[in-house]
Amino acid sequence: MSHISADDVRKVAHLARLDLPEDKIKTYTSQLESILDYVGQLQAVDTTDVPPTTRAVEVVNVTREDGVQPTGVRDDILNQAPKREGDFYRVPKILAE
Repeated sequence: MSHISADDVRKVAHLARLDLPEDKIKTYTSQLESILDYVGQLQAVDTTDVPPTTRAVEVVNVTREDGVQPTGVRDDILNQAPKREGDFYRVPKILAE
């Protein structure tokens, strides 16, 4: 794997809109080099028979069946309206014809 130069770190910092002090460039250069070495190790692992996953532990969503349970709440609410017309509220007309 190629080595990271100080100019590479400056370019990445510029692209990320980071203002890195010059005395930290050497530190970040070695840290980025270590990260890329680790990624190289991961790329060397044989994952041919490993199925792709979205997380380390499979999550199963537990759900229940939806069921209709009739209640009298709808009629109670409609009965509280000043005027009712069937299953609807009767309201004053607000638009002219």
